[in-house]
Amino acid sequence: MVKFARRMDKIEVSGIRRMFDLVNGIKNPIDFSLGQPDFDVPEPVREAAKKAIDGGNNRYTGTQGLASLQEKVLKHFQKKYKLARKGDKALITAGATGGLFLASMVLIDEGDEVLIPDPYFVLYGHLVNVCHGKPVFIDTYSTQFRLTPELVEKYITKKTKILFFNNPVNPTGIAYTRDEIRSICAVAKKHDILILSDEVYDSFCYDFPFESALAHCDNALLVGAFSKTFGLPGWRIGYAIGPADIIDKMTMLQQFTYVCASSVGQQAMLQGLDLDPDQWIAKSYKKKRDLAYSMLKDAFDVVKPQGAFYIYPKAPNGDAESFVKKALDHKIIIVPGKTCSSRNSHFRLSYAVNDDVLAKGLEVLRQLARK
Repeated sequence: MVKFARRMDKIEVSGIRRMFDLVNGIKNPIDFSLGQPDFDVPEPVREAAKKAIDGGNNRYTGTQGLASLQEKVLKHFQKKYKLARKGDKALITAGATGGLFLASMVLIDEGDEVLIPDPYFVLYGHLVNVCHGKPVFIDTYSTQFRLTPELVEKYITKKTKILFFNNPVNPTGIAYTRDEIRSICAVAKKHDILILSDEVYDSFCYDFPFESALAHCDNALLVGAFSKTFGLPGWRIGYAIGPADIIDKMTMLQQFTYVCASSVGQQAMLQGLDLDPDQWIAKSYKKKRDLAYSMLKDAFDVVKPQGAFYIYPKAPNGDAESFVKKALDHKIIIVPGKTCSSRNSHFRLSYAVNDDVLAKGLEVLRQLARK
């Protein structure tokens, strides 16, 4: 009998992936489960990838990524976010997940407390547990899923080391304004807490300009990816930007884990960063957001999202598992809230699907709620 490491006792199969796997057994489902864009990779990026393959760029790159891409990423986001910070470096990672893993491993020690707003991206708590830290979940239900400085203060102890900050938020779609971010950063600075800012949905912000925590916090590390913006989640190509000492430690660990990010993906993103997809993405996905909210708001208790491509309605009678099963009977795949929260009252719906399919599936959910 194999004796597994104790850390595995604190990890379970992702409920989101479990729902996604159900699709394989259902004929013609409407899949609102997995968060990946419904558009394809832009042609210039596809062509750059093909050229890289044909040109023999299929070997390892340096652990830190192509020097040309590191430099381009750093300059691109310094300009985009209007960063005035000095001494930052960039690391090319195996997706945002790779960046989050590396950051957690080099920063979280046994007994360290890590603040995680609830609801949360499913990965966060598991990462903290793997690092033998203690996840401390901040209940944001009373503030309509918005993290506030008062809430952060309430959960801080002498052992608090890191705040996971997701903007825009998976699963709620909440996005934060400049003033909100500044006030949260001020609390983090006051208590010497590092902000680990997951900004993978930075191109999906609909009601006001996106703001990066890096623009307002000296004590922040940014983790992002090209997956959502360029429609290439399967390529696993991301980045981290932050203080040189943290990036250097992450680079060292990447050498003995992921080795390097995809060489082909890196070559392609040298071309991708010359594009500006944000404007059409925001316009297209704002339309989807508006459709999802307008169709659900009269049948569900739901907060209007400002970003990402998720909406997080309260299930009828506050029983998400039961409602998810009913939806599944009608070939609609949604994710129960307990997958990404301590509560089972809500469900997550990804509206990153074809508009006609979206409207059809939403109508079914409305009818189920009214029954």
